[in-house]
Amino acid sequence: MKRRSTQPERSFPFLRVNEREGKPRKRGLTEIRGPYYSVIGRRYLEDLFETMSAYVDSLKFAGGSFTLMPERAVRDIIELCHKYDVLVSTGGFIERVLVQGDDAVRQYIAKCEKLGFDIIEISAGFISIPTDDWLRLLELVRKSGLKAKPEVGIQFGAGGATAPTELKAEGTRDPSWAIAQARRFLDAGADIIMIESEGITENVDPWRTDVPANFIDEIGMEKLMFEAADPDVFEWYIKNYGVDVNLFVDHSQIVQLECLRAGIWGTKSSWGRVVTFKGVQK
Repeated sequence: MKRRSTQPERSFPFLRVNEREGKPRKRGLTEIRGPYYSVIGRRYLEDLFETMSAYVDSLKFAGGSFTLMPERAVRDIIELCHKYDVLVSTGGFIERVLVQGDDAVRQYIAKCEKLGFDIIEISAGFISIPTDDWLRLLELVRKSGLKAKPEVGIQFGAGGATAPTELKAEGTRDPSWAIAQARRFLDAGADIIMIESEGITENVDPWRTDVPANFIDEIGMEKLMFEAADPDVFEWYIKNYGVDVNLFVDHSQIVQLECLRAGIWGTKSSWGRVVTFKGVQK
C-alpha cells in the first residue's frame, strides 16, 4: 500500500517537490510574524493566505501590537487566520502585562480567549520570574482553553531591538538551565517550546550552534520551534536538521522559506541538496 500524499494543491503538480505533512501538521511547522515591523491588516493577509496559506501554521503578533488596534481589526485578522486554518498567537506580550499585577494578567488572558486567540506565548526576556510562577501562568492559560507556548533562551534581555553591545554586557545563561526549564514546561502541558534566537544565532558572533543541538538531543525536534527571522538562519536550520524543523520567521519570508523546504530553490550551498525520502508503507 502506497503512502497517501498530503501535498497541498499546486499549479505544477507534475514537478517533484519535497513531500511534507498537510495541516494540521505535527512537524515542519512555520509560524510567521504579524504586525510589528510593518503594518499588516486583513486585506494584506488575504493576499498572503490566498497564495501561501498551505504553508503557514500560525501567525504571531509581536510587541503587543494588537493592543493598539481597534478590536474589530483584531477580530478580523483572527477570523481570517482561522478561515485558512492558521492559529493565532499573542507573542510574548504577557511579560509586559505581568509588571501590572495579577489582576491585569487574568483580565488579559480572559480577553485573549474572548477575541479568539489560540496561543498565549509565555516569555520572560526582559523580566526575572521564578520557574514555578511560569508554571502557574501556564496552568492558568490552559484552564482558559488556550495553548500555552513558553519561550526560553540563553540571552538576558532578549526579545526586542536591544543593541548587541548591551546584550553582550547582560551575559547569557547556561543552556542546560534553559533545557531543564523547557522540560518542566512540557511536563506541565505545554505543546511546544519557542527557542529565542538572541544569544544563539542573533546578535552573537560566532553563532552558538551547540545550543540548538543540545536542545534537540535532550528534548527532540518535534517539541521545539526555533526563532529564525533571517534567511541565513533558517537556511542553516534546514541544512542541518531537515525540512521538518519547526521555524518562526517574518511574514515576508514565507515564500523563500517554503521554496527551501520544498527543495525547489536555495543558495549555492543549499540548491538541490534539501531532500526528503518517505518510502513506501506496506
